[in-house]
Formats: sequence, structure tokens, C-alpha cells
Amino acid sequence: MSEVARADRATRDAVLAVEAERRRALLAADLDALDALFDDALVHIHAPGVRHDKAMLLEHVATRQAYLDTERGELDIRVIGDVAIATGAIRNRLRNPDGTERTLTGVVTQVLRHGEDGRWRFVHFQMTPDGEQVWGALPSQQAAQGGADS
Repeated sequence: MSEVARADRATRDAVLAVEAERRRALLAADLDALDALFDDALVHIHAPGVRHDKAMLLEHVATRQAYLDTERGELDIRVIGDVAIATGAIRNRLRNPDGTERTLTGVVTQVLRHGEDGRWRFVHFQMTPDGEQVWGALPSQQAAQGGADS
């Protein structure tokens, strides 16, 4: 069984490049690029819980063209065999059906598989939107932050 490990520099750089291309392609509604980046087994779960497979996500991008901007925070990338798991903050500026805009922030988990052709492809994406933090930081988190409760 493969161990879970932090991505080495080459893997980290490759995954970050694929994520940068995904963001570029979403904003440009570049369906050919997205098709190449998404594994045929893709499961994409949007912030409100809407689940799309690859074909549905490509249709969503083509017909809605909702993505106006997307920014990522620092990504934690772990590797298990030929699979990479990237987690980190995201900020999306989106177009609403009525033409207005909204900004959605949260944390994303992305799973990528390294194919036999040497390319990384997304097999899973799930966003959890930011919400009310009723408990605050754990004691260990407070100690690491110098006692601040966040």
C-alpha cells in the first residue's frame, strides 16, 4: 500500500500548473482545455451541493459562463501513489442568472490522477463554502497562533 506523503517539488509544480490552467480555462470557457484537464470519471461538487459529472460540468461552463474570476490560496498537496490531493482556499467571483455578481469563498479539495500519458487530470473537486465558525480555534491552533482565538 502506498504511503501518504507531501508532494515533492516536481509534483507540486506540475499540480499547481494544472490548477492554473484549469482556472484560466474556466474564465475563458475553453471547453477543449477543460476536456483535456478533466478525467472522464470526474465528479465536481459545487458549493451549494450540486453534483456534476464531466459532461455536465462542461455544459455548465459553456451555457452559464458564470466564472468571472477565481483566486487560490496556498495549496497543501499530498500524494498517494499516482493520486494527488490538493486542499486550500478559493475565492470565486461569479455571474448570477440575473446578471448581477457575487463572491463565494471557501475551501476546496481536489483529487488528481497521474495518467499513463504523464498528465495530471482532475477526478474530483468539492468546495465547502465559508460559514459561521461557532467553536473558534482549537487549543492547539491557539497555541500555534500565539494565543489568538480565530
